[in-house]
Amino acid sequence: MLTAVYFGLAASSALVIGALVGARWDAPKRLTGVLLAFASGALISALAFELFEESFHLGGAVRAGLGLLAGAATFVAVDTLLDRYVSGKSGPDEREMMASGARKGVGLALLAAVTLDGVPENLALGVSLVSGASLSLLVAIFFSNLPESLVGAVAMRNGGMSPRTVVMTWVACAVLLAAAVVLGRATASGMSEDILSVALAFAGGAVLASLADTLMPEAFEHGRPLNAFATAAGFFLSFVLAA
Repeated sequence: MLTAVYFGLAASSALVIGALVGARWDAPKRLTGVLLAFASGALISALAFELFEESFHLGGAVRAGLGLLAGAATFVAVDTLLDRYVSGKSGPDEREMMASGARKGVGLALLAAVTLDGVPENLALGVSLVSGASLSLLVAIFFSNLPESLVGAVAMRNGGMSPRTVVMTWVACAVLLAAAVVLGRATASGMSEDILSVALAFAGGAVLASLADTLMPEAFEHGRPLNAFATAAGFFLSFVLAA
């Protein structure tokens, strides 16, 4: 269990680092886009060669496939409800609003989105620890948290929040997501192989949906033309760590 605590703190530390930087500095959008592209490639590799491969090995194609689809569907449903709650209507999302001028509400919306993305990612990290330390998934989550918290912190600061309040808000988010790793590890430790297979695939499906919905569109919008190379580099590093 101590390993889960260490992994949770390491993964969530990127949120604090990003907030500390964003509370004082306006990072170029291309930089954050490239970092998100790198994180996308790393997450794809970690999902394919750790989470889903292990799920397939433990439970077979049917359990793994159903778990993957269920995880993706759950993320889409919750994310849609969150978007409607934050915006109050089905209009532009927080990323489009940010393009017309960063406001405090936009930063808080991005904080909520990061939390939603981070919960399945960190639960997946905790579940994966049952079958061995998932270093590649840890690296992928770290590099996805960093640019998202950085952009969110900039939006909050430009919206009038003090740097101290910005940092403390993201620290609270980091604590929550670190706890998700411990929860995932504790929950998965008593599961049978069949149930663990579904849990791994479910977590993987939720993370995959967050990739398609959040990380990769943002990387494509702001990281071109370097986003393709950054994605490949992230995939390669994650693969090497998983090998």
